[in-house]
Amino acid sequence: MKTLKYAVLSILFVSFTGFAQEAEKEERELGHTNTNKFKQLYDEFSTPNMYRTASGAPGPAYYQQQADYKMDLELDDKNSKLSGYETITYTNNSPDTLEYLWVQLDQNMRAKDSKTPLIQNDGLQPAMQPGGFANNYLSDGFDGGFNIEAVKDANGKSLPHMINRTMMRVEMPKPLASGEKFSFSIKWWYNINDHVNGRGRSGYEFFPEDGNKAYVIAQFYPRMAVYSDVEGWQNSQFWGRDEFALPFGNFEVNITVPADHILDGTGKLMNRKEVFSKEMMKRYNQAKKSYDEPVIIVNQAEAEEAETGFSDKKKTWKLYAENVRDFGFATSRKFIWDMMAVKVGNQDVMAVSMYPKEGNPLWELWSTKAVASTLKSYSRMTFDYPYHKAISVHAKNQGMEYPMICWNYGRPDKEGNYSDRTKYGMISVIIHEVGHNYFPMIVNSDERQWTWMDEGLNTFVQYVAEQDFGEWYPAALSPADKKYPSRRGPASKIVPYMGGDQDYIAPIMTKGLNTYQFGNNAYGKPATGLNILRETIMGRELFDYAFKTYSQRWMFKHPTPEDFFRTMEDASAVDLDWFWRGWFYTTDYTDIGLKEVKKYYVSNEPNQYVKDIVQQRGMQMSDLPPLVYMVEEGSEDFKESMRNANLMESVPTLKEYIMDNFSEEERSTMKEPKYFYKVTFEKPGGLVMPIIAEYEYADGSKERVTYPAQIWRLNDNEVSKTIASEKELVSIKVDPDLETADIDLSNNAWPKEIKQSKFDQFKNEVKNR
Repeated sequence: MKTLKYAVLSILFVSFTGFAQEAEKEERELGHTNTNKFKQLYDEFSTPNMYRTASGAPGPAYYQQQADYKMDLELDDKNSKLSGYETITYTNNSPDTLEYLWVQLDQNMRAKDSKTPLIQNDGLQPAMQPGGFANNYLSDGFDGGFNIEAVKDANGKSLPHMINRTMMRVEMPKPLASGEKFSFSIKWWYNINDHVNGRGRSGYEFFPEDGNKAYVIAQFYPRMAVYSDVEGWQNSQFWGRDEFALPFGNFEVNITVPADHILDGTGKLMNRKEVFSKEMMKRYNQAKKSYDEPVIIVNQAEAEEAETGFSDKKKTWKLYAENVRDFGFATSRKFIWDMMAVKVGNQDVMAVSMYPKEGNPLWELWSTKAVASTLKSYSRMTFDYPYHKAISVHAKNQGMEYPMICWNYGRPDKEGNYSDRTKYGMISVIIHEVGHNYFPMIVNSDERQWTWMDEGLNTFVQYVAEQDFGEWYPAALSPADKKYPSRRGPASKIVPYMGGDQDYIAPIMTKGLNTYQFGNNAYGKPATGLNILRETIMGRELFDYAFKTYSQRWMFKHPTPEDFFRTMEDASAVDLDWFWRGWFYTTDYTDIGLKEVKKYYVSNEPNQYVKDIVQQRGMQMSDLPPLVYMVEEGSEDFKESMRNANLMESVPTLKEYIMDNFSEEERSTMKEPKYFYKVTFEKPGGLVMPIIAEYEYADGSKERVTYPAQIWRLNDNEVSKTIASEKELVSIKVDPDLETADIDLSNNAWPKEIKQSKFDQFKNEVKNR
């Protein structure tokens, strides 16, 4: 008889299973189940090879080219013109023989015949600033392209070359074999643009009050393009938005400027004693020992005196840098200059600021401290900063980065007053631009192709560094702020973008030139995604180890997106293909909510569901073995007496089973749940995310459970969880701390929260006055 009953039970369970499978089949047919969300990214990723491994690390055959530069530059301050003569020594470390070389001419984006304006959708604006109106409609345009005067080999013989907009192909006397070097020279000049009125990543700002200019100079020299195992020659044209792809090399640069200028740039200053006064040397030596406060090298009074000089004499500053991908410099007679030392690993690094008096008092207070703080935060998250200095230069409306130097906005009004917005904006842009020393100046990704790989990763670490800055320099915070008010990073801040019009959103994995809402796409969304990984999905320990592994694997190398994705998984043992697919390859959004909550009690009497199954199978209830039945509150099987029933007493068969199979000691530790709930979560949004559920009970206690994202692997529409509790459940909230960028919070609570309209809020305010 016992054998027969358990055979009947097996049939009954098959019925239960069959019912569930039928429901799942029906959902698949309706398109509710999407198994592709967890499909591995084999189709999207390039095949691992000897150059780049499946683990995300450089392979045994990995190579990269080298481009070394020797440059002599001269600034014509009166005519805002920069002239240069450079010698490039190019080393072919690839296994390929190169027929020609590609050189980037980025300044040609500003040439008279530039095609950049022709691809802009610039319909008539209803209102414009005077400067923009004048530039667009009252002038012939600025001619800021390169004037290439000569391209010659090491013997002085002219080399055939062809200029295609922002790229120049240089023909060599013979193909360059693997392992060989080729040296050639370029003589050039161009007109420097006004970066305030004409915009641009570099140029000058003119100060009409004193007649001076402050120069921030970059993309100023013909630069070698990258040749790699991924793209071959990266010779995609520079249209103005997508930034740069550059090989590493050594730079020996001599820059001649007016004698009363102050100058600093990429690399070590090789002739400091020649260009510094004795007082400046004294202050500089003090700064090398000052770890808490900046030391002024050139003070405001000295800068103001220099503003009136306009020397006709010249001075040459000599800089040398090793293993950098680019070079930039800043020069003006207006600059105030301060420095302080910061300990990074085993070396001292100089944190440096240069700014005109128009930046004070804000810049003197916080610029150099922001530089120092950034170096400490980023080094903790990645690798110890390898260079000897990091410079922040004040330039109106600017935010640009180069090895060891960057320019940043944030200016008080003429009376020296500034708002919190100006202060925080300045500190944040300094942190961001100094942070770019790590991404992409050292972890040297291809900005032209994948903007997010430097901007997104950098914005993520910027958020961490901003929070550090707020802790380390609380005096910089406004009284109302308990922590640094970061603009990007937390998941809630990306919701307006992700919940916006899908016609104007592109996947992160889109070439930067072709994206909508560039800032959100390349900066905000990838940074937020990494923050969600760190805080919610992986946890800080796993994430930080993997992120540091990626940074250290690819420092002074050229990584691709796959190298990043693979390393993050390789170093953490967390399968993240579902996350990369949804967050980076689609424009899906997060929307997870509560569909329904049903309350159940246990019973010794069969419920209607079991009765129906038994009847369908032509069986008798007496054929069933002892079972524990679940009865939904409010159903026809429900009885009021069930509310206060004791679990063991109401189900004698359960009590009998417990007494027969568990010792007294084991029974003493058993729970005795009184309430049972079936909680059904739904996912109207396309993105897969963990379900973060906060359960609140009648006694005021709360329990938070994070169900991993894999809970959606078999049903992309809805999933259910059973809650067995000794306490009555009174409320549930999904994502209570806004960790997943959920765009619709109206379905995140049970019981459903009723929000008052603004009109009702107003009526209540009037009533309570």
